[in-house]
Parts: sequence; structure tokens; C-alpha cells
Amino acid sequence: MSEASMGVKDQKTSGVNKPLFLISGGFIALFCLAALVNLDALSAAVDWGFNVSATYFGLYWQVLLLATFLIGLVLCVLPGGRAIMGGLAAPEFTTFQWGSMIMCTLLAGGGVFWAAGEPIAHFLSSPPLFGAEGGTADAVNGAIAQSFMHWGFLAWAILGSLSTVMLMHYHYEKGLPLAPRTLLYPVFGDKIHGTIGLIADASSIIAVVAGTVGPIGFLGLQVAYGLEDLFGIPNGFATQLLVIAGLVGIYTISAMTGLSRGIQLLSKINVILAAVLLVFVLVAGPTGFIFGSFFSGFGTYIANFFQMALYRGDAGLFGAPGWLGWWTVFFWGWFMGYGPLMAMFIARVSRGRSIRSIIIMLSIVAPIVTNFWFTIIGGTGISMELAETGTISKAFEGFNLPAALLAITGNLPLGFLVSLLFLILTTIFVATTGDSMSYVISATMSDGDNPPALVRVFWGIAMGVMAVILISVGSGGVSKLQSFIVVTAVPVSLILLPCCGMPCASHWRKAKKTKQDGAPSGAPDPRALSGPVRRKPRNALLS
Repeated sequence: MSEASMGVKDQKTSGVNKPLFLISGGFIALFCLAALVNLDALSAAVDWGFNVSATYFGLYWQVLLLATFLIGLVLCVLPGGRAIMGGLAAPEFTTFQWGSMIMCTLLAGGGVFWAAGEPIAHFLSSPPLFGAEGGTADAVNGAIAQSFMHWGFLAWAILGSLSTVMLMHYHYEKGLPLAPRTLLYPVFGDKIHGTIGLIADASSIIAVVAGTVGPIGFLGLQVAYGLEDLFGIPNGFATQLLVIAGLVGIYTISAMTGLSRGIQLLSKINVILAAVLLVFVLVAGPTGFIFGSFFSGFGTYIANFFQMALYRGDAGLFGAPGWLGWWTVFFWGWFMGYGPLMAMFIARVSRGRSIRSIIIMLSIVAPIVTNFWFTIIGGTGISMELAETGTISKAFEGFNLPAALLAITGNLPLGFLVSLLFLILTTIFVATTGDSMSYVISATMSDGDNPPALVRVFWGIAMGVMAVILISVGSGGVSKLQSFIVVTAVPVSLILLPCCGMPCASHWRKAKKTKQDGAPSGAPDPRALSGPVRRKPRNALLS
């Protein structure tokens, strides 16, 4: 299905919201300039902001993510969950295409490097909630369960369950912009078209650019490390530059072709390659240990779900975050920063699907698939470390994520080939996120439904240039930008808050109305949340 067939040719290319472009682009440019001029001062400022955000908003974020997940589950069982969203009677993408784009965009490169690094990190140093002796068999379940918490139900839910439903309702049924500002409509009404909306959109764009430039820069560092390890190619700035240039070329071309071509093609390649590697590691690796640790770890995850979700430890209400700042609160801030623009992307590819199917995919299916993937990669590493101490931990010293991955893959049969394929997989993962985010950033700052190709190209190249600038001053520049997304999560978390109240209020109003009209209050109209479904041709624009 080409974009032309989806109605793009019938749409005038939209203009650009210049104030939004200048604010968001200017802020990121100033960040890069500050890194070049005085990285130490920038690091100190980001560290201070990170500490304040984690200390005073950490508990709020934990409650927000838990509430988002639980409210989404409630919507699934209510009659209104059958409502078809997006104004189309049937989905525009097959379930495989839809699921591939969602999984690859949201999981990104973290699905490879963190899958190798986080389980082994928790295995070597057990999370405080479990307190097992690190590096022993007793630490396995806690390590797997904690990794599931950080990449499971709550993380995926905040990335686009309720926010996607809300955006689709207000955009496709009420005609409001498909932009972060629309999430504030239940609170501010038409004021979202003014300064409040501009701040909401700019905050969301800055958060996503920071969160995407970070992985792009880290990919340059990590792939360069891998090329040196595998081929002996010097791990210098020139190699890192070439890796990033190749990546930018891939995702920029993909973003120009739109959702139905490049992004969908990259996602399909990604899923197929990931599935092949998954099966290989599952068969060639410690199969019994992988399945055993998955089910026992998942059982520990479910049994301790609420304790892990709301764990505060020594931090209390507003104390120093400590361990939480390195792990749970860091991940929650990182994922929330992506929330509004990820919801935009999911809304664009989910037309014709029900509220129930969207939430189940985001909050149940995708997390379980991710958890199993983490067990295959991370569980294999833990098994190797249990069999021979130092096999993985020695390479992992200093929290070296790419070294941990290559240590795991290198100890498998056909280790050289498997390691190379994992580097390729990671590159495609990051490229999928890069092209999707280039597209939605451009859409957010465009006045119409079809962001100009030049704007897409600009943001694709700009993010690559930013990454190159930051790695030129050392890995610390990229680290600080990625940490900065946790600071941007403060305003973004406030933007996401109305998503928890809007579905409840909508059902309450519908129940009250049906009761007044004499209809059974227990059977709300399945269109209560989405309004009437306006049937449009299947080639309608993803607007």
C-alpha cells in the first residue's frame, strides 16, 4: 500500500509551525553548543536536574505508570472497549505489519543491548527488594523479574495505550490536532491552541529528540566497538562517524517514504531477523535454562508486581533516589519522554482497530514478547556466568553493554556470525526508531496532515549531526543528552496525566446519560469513547 493510495496526493503539503520549530530546534542546538563549549558545566546542570526530577517526581511517575496500566485493563473489559477507532471500518495494516511497526519502533536498540546488560547487572548485584547474594543461583529469579518490571507491562502501557486512544478519539472524531497538545484538551479546552499547546508540543519534541539522539550516538560507539572486536577496525571517531552516517542515510530515506513503505519495510526486516536470531539462541543456547528462568522469573514478577512497581526503599516519599535513580525512575522518565510522540505514531498505524485490541497489544502482548526476548539474551548470559564465573562479568565491567552482548554471542556456536547479525539487528532497530520519530516530529510541527519531505529530512539529518557533535567530545556528551530526557519527563509526565482521567470520566458521563434516558446503566454504548465511526475509504490519509 503506497502513500499515494492512502490519499497523500489529495492532500496539500502542510506548512511548518515556525515558533515550534525554532523553540525545539533551537533548544537542542544550544544543548549541543554547550557540550562543545563546556561539557563539565553542562554535565553538572544535567546531573542537578536529573537528581531533582528523580527525587521529587519519582513517586508520582511510579503511580502514574501503574495507574495507566490498570485503567487500560479496565477499559478492555468494559463494553466500550469494542469501539473501533480512527474512523475506518477495517485496519489499514495487517496484524503482522501493525505489530512489527509497534514493536520495532518502541523497543529500539535497547531491546538488544539492555537485554544483554540489565539481567546480568541485576544478577551480579541483586536489586534491594530481593536482596539475594549476587552471582549465585538465588539471584536469578530476582534479576529476571526486575528486568521484566523495567521493560514489561508498565513501560509499554505508558508508551501508548491510553494516550493513543485519547489522541485517536480527539483527532479522528473531534478534529483536533494529532499532537501532544491535544492530550491537554480535557483540562484546558481550546486554550491548547495557544501558549500552553506550544509548550506541550515543544517539551515532547525536545524529549524525543534527546531520547533518539542518545541511541544514535551510542550506536556509533557500540557498533564501532563491535567492528574492532570482530574485524580489528580501529575504534576511532572516523569509524563512529561512518556508522552514524550510514544509519542516518537509512532512516532518513525511510522516513521520506512514509509509514506504508520504508518504516513498514524496516520493521518487517527487523522482526524477521530478530525471530531468526531468537530461535537460534533458543536452540543453540541453554534451552532448558531459558524456559525455566522465564517462567520462574515471570512468576516472581507477577507475585511481586505491586511491590516492585511502588518500591521506594530508602528514598521514602521525597528522599535521595539512590538505586531507583539508576534504574526504575530512570527508565520511567526515559519512557515517559517518548510517550506523547509514540502515541501519535501508534495512532497513525492503528486506525480501524478497537480500543481493546490497541490496549491488549500495547499493555499485554508486546511486554510479554519483550520479556521473553530479554530472557533469551540475558538469561543465556546468566547461564554462561553461572557455568564459568567471569565469562560475561569480566567483559561487562564498567557497565559495558556492547561488551556484554558480544561476550554472550561470542560464546555461542557460530559466534562470529551471530555477533555480526546482532550488530546489524541493533542498527535496524535504531533506524526504525529514527525514521518513525523523524516522521512524527515533523508531523507535530506541521500545520497539516502531510509533513513536508524537507522537514523530515532536516530532522533525520539534524539528529545524526547532533549525535556526531556529542560523540566528538566523548561518550559523556551522549550520556548527558540521554540523561536529559529524564529531566524533560517532568513536563511530559504532566501532559500524560489527563489520559488517566479522561476514559473514566467518559464512561461515567455515558452511564449517567443512559440512566437518565431510562437505558440500562450497565450497558454503555460501545462507541462511548470513540464517538460514531465515520466509514471512510481504505485509502484515506493517515492524518
